[in-house]
Order: sequence, then C-alpha cells, then structure tokens
Amino acid sequence: MSRGPEHLPVADGKQTAKEIRALVSRHRGSVAVLVGFQVLAAFAGIAGPQVLGNLVNQITANELTKGAVNRAVLILVIAFVLQTGFTLLTRRTAYLWGETIFAEIRERFMADLVDLPLTTVERAGTGDLLSRSTNDMDAIAYTVRFAIPEFVAGLVTILVTLVWIAVISPPMVAATLAGAPLIIVSTRWYLRRARHGYREERASYSVLTGTLTETADAGRTIEALALEARQADRFRSNLANCFHWERYNLFSRCVWFPFLDIGLALPMLATLGLGAWLVDQGHATAGLVTTVTLLVQQLANPLDRMLHWLDELLIGVTSLSRLFGVGTLEATEVVDGGGIDDEVITAEDVHFSYRHDHDVLNGVDLQLTPGERLAVVGPSGAGKSTLGRLLAGVDAPRRGRVEIDGVPVAALASTELREHVALVTQEHHVFIGTIADNLLLARPDATDDALEAALEAVDALEWVRALPEGLRTEVGATGMALTPSQAQQVALARLVLADPHTLILDEATSLLDPRAARHLERSLSAVVAGRTVVAIAHRLHTAHDADRVAVMEDGKITELGPHAELLKHDGSYAELWRSWRDER
Repeated sequence: MSRGPEHLPVADGKQTAKEIRALVSRHRGSVAVLVGFQVLAAFAGIAGPQVLGNLVNQITANELTKGAVNRAVLILVIAFVLQTGFTLLTRRTAYLWGETIFAEIRERFMADLVDLPLTTVERAGTGDLLSRSTNDMDAIAYTVRFAIPEFVAGLVTILVTLVWIAVISPPMVAATLAGAPLIIVSTRWYLRRARHGYREERASYSVLTGTLTETADAGRTIEALALEARQADRFRSNLANCFHWERYNLFSRCVWFPFLDIGLALPMLATLGLGAWLVDQGHATAGLVTTVTLLVQQLANPLDRMLHWLDELLIGVTSLSRLFGVGTLEATEVVDGGGIDDEVITAEDVHFSYRHDHDVLNGVDLQLTPGERLAVVGPSGAGKSTLGRLLAGVDAPRRGRVEIDGVPVAALASTELREHVALVTQEHHVFIGTIADNLLLARPDATDDALEAALEAVDALEWVRALPEGLRTEVGATGMALTPSQAQQVALARLVLADPHTLILDEATSLLDPRAARHLERSLSAVVAGRTVVAIAHRLHTAHDADRVAVMEDGKITELGPHAELLKHDGSYAELWRSWRDER
C-alpha cells in the first residue's frame, strides 16, 4: 500500500501558550496602551448609570431641580463623547496591533516553512500545506484583527464595572455574579469538546484540500485510468468527515448557548431582587439600586461579546497551533558543511523506498569526479530521478550513504546545500514579480549585467529584451504568462546565478523542442565548464556528449562508462542508443 501524506505536526497547548506569551511580550507596550484606552472608555461608560442613580435619589428626596437636570444632561453628553473617543482610540490601537501581530505570525510561518527539508514538505502533501497557509491563516487574521481586540475590550469593561460596583455597594457584587457558576461550568464543558472538535475539523479541511488539489493536478491521468468513481468516493468520504466534525462543533454550541443566555439573565433578576430587599431594609437607596441595575445591564453586552468571540478565539488558537507546529520540526541532523573542501560526491550501497516494502533504488554505488559530466539514462521507472534527488539532498537514503567530502548531503542546511549541489527538474515555478525578481532569488546582489549574462547563457536574453519592460516586466499569476519553455529557461538562468559546483539536471530541457534543447545544452556546456554535471534525460545525445554514462534498470546501475565503450560492450545502453537513433 502506498504511503499517504504525512501531516505536519501540531503544537501542543503548552507550546502554543508559550508562543502566544512571547508574541504579547514583544508588543506589551501596545497592549498596555490598548488596555489603558479601554479602561478610560469603561469609566466614561459608568458615568451614565451613576448620574441617573443620583437623579433617582434626588427625585425620591424631592430635591430635584432644573439645574440638577441640566448638570446631569451635560455630564451625560461629556461622558458619551469621552467614551466614544476612547473607544475609537482603543479600536485603532487594537487594529494596528492586530495587523502587526498577524504580519509577524505570517512571516514566522513562511520562514519556518522555507527552512523545512524538501522531503518533509513533499511528504506532508499539498493539502496540509494549503490548508495551513489559507484556511488557518484566514482564521488567524480574523482572530487577531477582531476577536482579540473585542475580547480584551469586553474583559476590561467587565472588570472595571465590577470594581466600581464593589466600591459603591459590596453586597450587590454577589448578585452581579449570580450567573457566573452556570456560565463557567457550561463554558468549561464546551471548551473541553471544542478544542478537540476544532482541531479535527481543521485536519479534515486539510484532507479535503489535498484530495481537491491532487485531483485537479492529475485530472488527465484520472480520466485516462477511469478513476473518476474512486475520486468521487474519496470526495464524498472527505466531505462526510468534514460534515461530521462541523456538526459535532455545532451541537456543542447549541448546548452551550442556552446556558449562556440563562447565565446572562440571572444577574439582572438577582440584582433587582437583592436591591429591593436592601432598600426595604434601609441598607441601600433607590438611586444606588438603579445605578447597579443599569451597570449590570451594561455588563450583558460586553459579556455576550466576550463569549461570542471566545468561540472565534478558540478557532484562532487551534489554527495558531497548526502554524506553530511547523516550527517544532527541528533539523536535528543538520551538520556544518563549512569544512567541505573536496567536491567529490559519493553514493555507496544506496537503498531508497517510497513504500516500506518496495525499494526503488537497490544498492547503488557511484562516485562523481569533480568537473565530469555524467549522463543517467534508462527506461521510465528505473530510478533515475530518485537517484538525482538523493544526490541533491532532497531525500536521504534508507540505507547506505550519499556524501560530499564525508558529509551526508541530506544533512546539510538547505541554504548551505545549494552552494554545493543544485537540482533543476522539468517542473518550474514562476514567482509573482519581475523577471529580475525571479532571477535575484538565486543571487540577491546580482547586477543587471550579471542577470543578462545568465539569461544569455541559456539563450533567453533575446526574448527577455523583446518584452515591454525587459528585465522589469511583471510575470507570474498577476503579470505576463511565460510559456513552459521560457519558464524553464528562467529556472536555468537562476541555476547559472546560483553557481553550485554540482548541477543535477533532471529532464531540465524537456519542455524545449529538440533543436532548441540541443542549442541550449551547448550554451550551458560553456557555462558549466569545470563543474560536475549529472544529466538525467531521455534524449541520448546528452549521453553522447557526456564523459560517462550510467544506465539504470530496476533501481540499479547496470552499466557505467564512456559512450563509445558502452557501445562496444553491446549491452542495454547499445540497444537504447540504436532504438533512439532509429526513432530519429
């Protein structure tokens, strides 16, 4: 059975909490300003109930005057203006803080992702990565932009209001908290279920996204092999799993919300009841009870908002744990390649498998001499591309070793590895930006002259200069669309700029027509002079020009030697050569 995607890890609760505390700590100044503005807004909001309570006392004592009413109205207007102003300042500070935090989280995730070994990224599958970089990132954006500011504002308002009630009437605090036990118990029940539910829901999105992208990418293959029904079944299964966890979370909310509504109503009833008794016993005035009742009524809105945003916070924390989980993958086997002097790459008794019970490489032995050009040929499925990946450090052997000067290739940090070995395949990505931006990825300090020299080396300078803005022409998803062959030439130009001592070209010119490919390879030969080149190709003219040819069959190198020598040997290579020549 083939191995399925291995999802990237998810940070546990302690690790997520630690990362959140670190984020807040780095921005504690903004948090302090945010809380300060909200405290002032909350105190301004207290003025209204307090003024109305005083008016009730004056009416009860027959002391109400026109001047008192005018002063009360003036205070209410000033309090309203202040509360509005401080609330606006709170929201502005919160939104700026939220955008800063979100940018930091996004950049941290991308940095962690780029630092992952290519093997880990590929085994994770496109679904998990896309889900984390889209669904989870969107959830976090919503959380930091809206949920956190609203939750903090509600919490500060509640605390300030409770403190004020305790100051003016300590006995009434108990009534204010009448709904707390019901809210706390039901919320704890909900959080226990929701943490698990939201994590599984997010994971189910990853699986569904993976099935979608795999089906889209392999659409023609699925049609050719009549696998539509199987893929439809996978979709139905994935959707059923998503539906199950969404229904699970919806059920939890449907149970939780009614208890919250009751918990929000109880404080008002308790306040009115206790207040009436205190007035009757002479322990409180009608104005005081009015003030506290209005304050309790004001508490309902921020408390309701807090509980509503708690659900969004939980989704955000779940998504954060998935993003932070990428950073928990430590490259424990990374070694320092600073001492590499000898550029010899050695593969000894290499075994590799994509499935635990089936090796695609079986005891491969190979040594690359610095500066030589090796052509790797053989039938499809023989293991040529897999060998190229191991030589480039993309994968590590299951058994055996692949080393540069005694250092395991796959154990080198990716940035250091690419200084020694670079792999170029027939699959190329054009990044959003200019032609120059795409090339500068390989050497950020390169001048325009260096960029043009690299393009000239791969026969691309003529068509680049013909573009509307030359090197500054926007390409990629939002700009000019490059043809597959042009994209391949840009990738090869990046390779020229990267300037590694060993180049592994896996069908790197396959998207060009034979004549253009031949011309390009001749141009490249001048550029790669003195470098080790491993060319994996079906076009055997590459083998004809190589110093040595390695013939791969069934995961093994069955023949190795110069072109002429292998022809004299009259083995598999000679048969391939005659077949290819006859087809021409």
